[in-house]
Amino acid sequence: MTPDRAAGLAETARALAAGEVSSRTLVERTLARIEATQGTLNAFRIVRTEAALAEADAADRELAAGTRRPLLGVPVAVKDDMDVAGEPTAFGCAGTHPAVARDGEAVRRLRAAGAVIVGKTNTCELGQWPFTEGSAFGATRNPWNPEHTPGGSSGGSAAAVAAGLVPAALGSDGAGSVRIPASWTHLVGIKPQRGRVSTWPRGESFQGITVNGTLARTVGDAALLLDAASGNHDLDPHRPPAIDASAAVGRDPGRLRIALALKPPFTAVPARLAPEVRARVVELASHLAGLGHEVEEADPPYGRIGLTFVPRATAGIAEWVAEAPFPALLDPRTRGAARLGRLLGGAPLRAARRAEAVLHRRIGGFFASYDVVLAPTTAAPPPRIGAMMNLSGFATDRAIIAACPYAWPWNVLGWPGVNVPAGFTPDGLPVGAQLLGPAHSEPLLLSLAAQLEAELRWYETRPPETAGVQTPAV
Repeated sequence: MTPDRAAGLAETARALAAGEVSSRTLVERTLARIEATQGTLNAFRIVRTEAALAEADAADRELAAGTRRPLLGVPVAVKDDMDVAGEPTAFGCAGTHPAVARDGEAVRRLRAAGAVIVGKTNTCELGQWPFTEGSAFGATRNPWNPEHTPGGSSGGSAAAVAAGLVPAALGSDGAGSVRIPASWTHLVGIKPQRGRVSTWPRGESFQGITVNGTLARTVGDAALLLDAASGNHDLDPHRPPAIDASAAVGRDPGRLRIALALKPPFTAVPARLAPEVRARVVELASHLAGLGHEVEEADPPYGRIGLTFVPRATAGIAEWVAEAPFPALLDPRTRGAARLGRLLGGAPLRAARRAEAVLHRRIGGFFASYDVVLAPTTAAPPPRIGAMMNLSGFATDRAIIAACPYAWPWNVLGWPGVNVPAGFTPDGLPVGAQLLGPAHSEPLLLSLAAQLEAELRWYETRPPETAGVQTPAV
């Protein structure tokens, strides 16, 4: 493992278990990489220097004693909407926030697997937007081109993994917030089935549309982190049957019927697929056909699914705003969304929740004809830093819908999706495609993603060192 960039998650875990490197050394290198890039990429809100080194020393003692756990001693990062004991959870908001007393369930499970949490990554305010910028922390930048955003709202996690600061990270996805930054930073991003990775201490996050997921450079690493984080708190309302994501990576998916869905779902404002993104997604479809799958253009019967998304999303924002310790410091767009959420939080929200079962039946019927949907993850490449930062609420919504109309329906459904790298625009900016399936289909999606990865080997292409990601040896 070279000191300037992190090795993969599985390789790091293997090297630790084999005694080839100590956790202390790995964490020191990780912290040095973070420090060297914080002034340029700005991926982290909180760096747990002393705590992470202490956890690394404890992991080394366990390793020396012969203890083996899946991620024992491996440095990872989590998004700053997840509770880490002893640290604040600001969720992109300004102000000095109190430290929380206990780990959230997903973080607790990562620790149980032996992971060392080196820090909490930046996210936009309450995770609302596909860019990671805010008055509280500045702008997080894309390692492929620091003039552009890595996406959002899990942009800090994506930037950290893409730049090689950490081998993998947790994010959360409420309208594409794992898949969009994965697409724009050339990563694998897994949005799992609702409840697969607990969002406790919130049984449902944003009225059930937000789930926790994983980002990594390879399908195997994203699956390994998913296995480590998966599971439920006793009070979780959604408890899907257990899967073995890592085992699925090694399985042949068989010959599949794949629907290439290029038409954006219904939106109230226009959304157009950029030609350079379309070309890469169609090229990926050709690769799938070359692997023996049956691929044809077909669009799921979404109908007016957006009418069920807005009440859930805005009511979720209203819930967070009601608990915000510094409401006067919130972005005016956040306060506007919260006002709308309070208006829609009664009968419209109840109707939106009831509609999910109807959508499951209608869109689920599509999977009688197809096994997997292949769709663009975004309609456009990553925008420039600041392109959406100072817009009005209405203008921001229009810009978001235009750039990112494809990801959010699967949040309404609660079903799994996996972003895979689809290549680059002529300007060298990454774009991605998402593999989407019905309920509990993570194993199928991961086996298909791994089959693509074996052919395309996207993990071999990494951001240029000129983006500020190379650091001195420790």
